[in-house]
Amino acid sequence: MNLRNIAIIAHVDHGKTTLVDQLFRQSGTFRDNQRVEERAMDSNDLEKERGITILAKPTSIEWEGTRINIVDTPGHADFGGEVERILSMVDGVILLVDAAEGAMPQTKFVTGKALALGLRPIVVVNKVDRSDARIQEVLDEVFDLFVALEANDEQLDFPVLYASGRNGYASEDMDRREGTLTPLFQKIVDHVPPPSLDQDAPFSFLVTLLDRDNFLGRILTGRVQSGVVKLNQPIHALDNQGNVIETGRASKLMSFRGLERVPVEEARAGDIISLAGLTVATVANTIADTSVSTPIQAQPIDPPTLSMRFAVNDSPMAGREGSKVTSRMIRDRLMREAETNVAIKVTEAADRDSFEVAGRGELQLGVLIETMRREGFELGISRPRVLFGEDENGKKTEPYETVIIDVDEEHSGTVVEKMNLRKAEMTDMRPSTGGKTRITFSAPSRGMIGYHGEFLSDTRGTGIMNRLFEKYGPHKGAIEGRKNGVLISNGAGEAQSYALGPLEDRGILFVGHGEALYEGMIIGENAKTDDLEVNPMKAKQLTNFRASGGKDDAIRLTPPKKMTLEQAIAYIDDDEMVEVTPKSIRLRKRHLDPHERKRASRAKEAA
Repeated sequence: MNLRNIAIIAHVDHGKTTLVDQLFRQSGTFRDNQRVEERAMDSNDLEKERGITILAKPTSIEWEGTRINIVDTPGHADFGGEVERILSMVDGVILLVDAAEGAMPQTKFVTGKALALGLRPIVVVNKVDRSDARIQEVLDEVFDLFVALEANDEQLDFPVLYASGRNGYASEDMDRREGTLTPLFQKIVDHVPPPSLDQDAPFSFLVTLLDRDNFLGRILTGRVQSGVVKLNQPIHALDNQGNVIETGRASKLMSFRGLERVPVEEARAGDIISLAGLTVATVANTIADTSVSTPIQAQPIDPPTLSMRFAVNDSPMAGREGSKVTSRMIRDRLMREAETNVAIKVTEAADRDSFEVAGRGELQLGVLIETMRREGFELGISRPRVLFGEDENGKKTEPYETVIIDVDEEHSGTVVEKMNLRKAEMTDMRPSTGGKTRITFSAPSRGMIGYHGEFLSDTRGTGIMNRLFEKYGPHKGAIEGRKNGVLISNGAGEAQSYALGPLEDRGILFVGHGEALYEGMIIGENAKTDDLEVNPMKAKQLTNFRASGGKDDAIRLTPPKKMTLEQAIAYIDDDEMVEVTPKSIRLRKRHLDPHERKRASRAKEAA
């Protein structure tokens, strides 16, 4: 059978997974009466809830005698590590661009990686039926982007299709608004070369994705680079230096058919397969016939730029809601994550009760924490901090990001002012679609931590912000953090309306009546700049003079401000932590005892 391997790449929300749904339907992968969920490739709970793709996943469809292996990739820059490693499995890419939004930061990031590998793209301008579509301008932007990324002449001569993934049509005619995806299938078969790999050489295979199965153990996924592998064939795993890590047999071979993995007896060069039978081999290792001693070189992955401290939960409420609370369990889980996710690095701290987890951004680490809390873990999480570097002269450097912001005209002044305070430099400002203004900044990553919530408030929820790692540049000096202090509980007990009512004048509360509190827990934001210890547990004294009823008992509290995990992580300061359990997210001071807090603050000032 003819074979084509292709990846679909695009910025977040430009319609990759919806297009794959339609490719399934129109290729006959699904029966006409088969009930299929929307965005079938977004299979895990977090992907469905957030409406974004987090993990790269291969699938396969058949069209007129050609098998097309498709890899659906994440569109968010934080999950760029997923995209970088799978590009070595494919021979072509479909670049999907929104007909209104145009080329966005993630489009630039992934396209640059694909062009550097020599892949020839097919450009699909998606959502052409949008009322604010600007198709020709978007096409010009894509061409300019390719030129800026130093594409060669062959890559610049890219074919273009105009499509609506949701409505299931594509055409070479810009004005067409009906039809099927047949032109896209035809373009893939004509434009993407079949794998030109040696089928007569000994078997070799580079691991790009790692999965686990309760029955089969480790499942290693990648593309067969050479030769043929048969069921139960002796194989061994090599690291990057060519050392043999382990030997074993290919106890199970599986190929992709639609959303399913199906067992096969053999696989040939060019096939994307999953293989089981090894217990140690991991991502970037080479699995090969025992006669092979030279490893396949894996693509280098961009380094992490941000880190957080994951610690054992040591609050007074530890162990009440979670089942996995020990440092050993946390260590094993983080090490497993670092194996499957090449963009994450885990190092153990000297106290052995905490771990430094480095990744690409707050969203990536937030997804990891959310996944762990759903598995039953309890954790203490520190404020994110950027990873500094040094240039050749020994001067301190820090990561910078390209930040593209689309805002209504009336909010642009506020946004520019706030970004200047965070040491960002404006590099471009131009009108965008829908009466918005598009402003581009080069900003230190350090200044962007915690800004997103404030940005949404400043733009009344109408602003859109996209960020992408740009470079390591000179250190920008001190950047002003959170202006307000916090309200801290001075004891343990239950929050009482009688005490919370007067505290509303002091600031914004994060807790409501009846919630369990402990000493050192943050219960609200102070209206002033300093921290304030308060007693939120004070109840009304019931004596002969004060009856339990009466008008002064009818206290009406404003609903407390409840933070999501990402908001909490972005909100905390350096001396604070987020306590994460399967049922709760609480904010607290790192040192719960007020005397220890004073000592730590004096030590910091002295330093």
